[in-house]
Amino acid sequence: MEQPRIVSLAPSATATLAALGVADQVVGVTAHCGLDRPMVGGWLTPDYETVADLTPDLVCTSDGLQREIRDELQGRGYRVHHHEPSRLDEVLAGFQSLADAVGVADAGEALVTDCRRRLDAVAETIGSDSDDDDRPVVYCEEWSDPPMAAGNWVPDAVEAAGGRYPFVDPGDRSQEVDETTVAAADPDHAVLHICGTGEQVSADRLRERGWSLDAEVHVIDDSLLNQPSPKLIDGIELLAKRLYPERA
Repeated sequence: MEQPRIVSLAPSATATLAALGVADQVVGVTAHCGLDRPMVGGWLTPDYETVADLTPDLVCTSDGLQREIRDELQGRGYRVHHHEPSRLDEVLAGFQSLADAVGVADAGEALVTDCRRRLDAVAETIGSDSDDDDRPVVYCEEWSDPPMAAGNWVPDAVEAAGGRYPFVDPGDRSQEVDETTVAAADPDHAVLHICGTGEQVSADRLRERGWSLDAEVHVIDDSLLNQPSPKLIDGIELLAKRLYPERA
C-alpha cells in the first residue's frame, strides 16, 4: 500500500505524526509545526494553491478556529482529518484517530498505551490518593492581553499533575480573568504558557502587571500545555515536577 502524502496545517497534528513515526510522509506544514518541510502559509492563513502543488492524500487540521479551513479543503475535494479535543481523554483519542487516518493503527494504539502508562506513572509518583484539599492550587495563564485562564484540557492536565484548578471547568474554553478573581483562589503556583511564545516570557510578568500573588511562578514552553499532541504528556510530567519537586 502506498504511503499517503500528508500536509499538516496544525502544529499538534505535526507533533502527533512525528510521534507515530510517519514524519517522513509529511510534505508540507504551517508555521510553528517544528518540521523542516515546505511552508504552506500560516495556521489560519494557508495558501491553498501551495497545498495543491504538494498533491496531498490527507490534510490535517485542528481546533474550532480551523473549521472554515477544514470546510474549504473538503469543498476542494481533499480528505481531511480534523480534531477538536476539549478534554485530556479526547486528546489521547485523537492520536488513535489520526493514526487510523494515516493507516498506522498499531502505532496509534502503541502511542496511546505509552501515554497512559506515563500518566499512571505521574499519578503514582505524586500519590493519586491524597486528599484534594491538600493539593496545590494552580493558575495557568495562556494569554496575557487580556489575561486568560487556560481551559479545554488544561484543567485535566493540572489535575493529572496533582494540582487543583478552580479557574475554568474541564472542557470549557479559556476565560478572561482579573487579579481579584485569581487572588481569591489563593494559588500556590502560577504557570505562564503564553500562546506562541515558547519559553520567551518573563517570570515577572504578573508582578509587572501589578498583580500581587503569593504564588511560585513557572514559565513553561507553551507547546507543552497548549498543544493537544503527545507534547501535552511531557507538559504534565514537567508540571508534576514543579508542583512536587521533592517527589521527582
